[in-house]
Amino acid sequence: MEHISRYLTQEIKLSSYEDTLFKSDLMFDDHMLVWFISGETKIIQWDTTFFFKTGDIFLIPRNQLATIINYPKNGQPHKTVVMHLSTERLKKFYEHADVKKPSQPEQKIYCFSNHPLLKSCLASLIPYFEVEGAFPESLASLKITEAISILRMIYPGVDSVLANFDAPGKVDLISFMQRNFMFNMSLEKLGYLTGRSLSTFNRDFKKLFNTTPQKWLTEKRLELAYYHLTEKKRKPTEVYLEVGFEDLSHFSFIFKKKYGVPPNQLLLGGDGTRS
Repeated sequence: MEHISRYLTQEIKLSSYEDTLFKSDLMFDDHMLVWFISGETKIIQWDTTFFFKTGDIFLIPRNQLATIINYPKNGQPHKTVVMHLSTERLKKFYEHADVKKPSQPEQKIYCFSNHPLLKSCLASLIPYFEVEGAFPESLASLKITEAISILRMIYPGVDSVLANFDAPGKVDLISFMQRNFMFNMSLEKLGYLTGRSLSTFNRDFKKLFNTTPQKWLTEKRLELAYYHLTEKKRKPTEVYLEVGFEDLSHFSFIFKKKYGVPPNQLLLGGDGTRS
């Protein structure tokens, strides 16, 4: 896989994937404003799946778990302009903004289709990626401020997302894990998202589930894979990434260990023919 990222600053980059597929499970520390130049992306959250293509613009809020699968399309690489809206940058912006106390934001991805103002703002960055030398911080600040201002103009409710600087509070662990077990996050990050230290997370988990997080996560992912294979009649190559596994051969090995047959045989009848 060839992945090329060109940075104007730590907050603005041009990202390109040349290979057939790139998958990652992510929880961003910053809000991410993304504009598609080419390619496609599939973003899977616990309750919904998004598909984005050339021209689309979307905002992924921070501290949300998602599986992201990037694809080249029609001979073109998966290429995006990405703007990080950091907490530090947003605090400076909202010091001078007239905004009411933000309400609790919805846990979702915000889609802006091919909005002309946002497209113009992000497309104007393209020529700068070809310029040698450091990109002026003053200009980067202007472009990020422009993007935030456009977001607020076209969607006033975005303040509830961008102006909320609270860390995640303590949440119900059973409910959270049942929704998010398919995402490959470190236990430290899972603890943070549930409002717990790592030691408290492990202690609470053992008390509630009577097993370790690693064993429980593997079992839940295998059960979800079995459902997709038997009920939805999907192929193992379509399933293993979405349910939380990184390697197809490893998935096949532990699936057979649990269910007695490799996952590809579930699509076949007892006589070896496709059911």
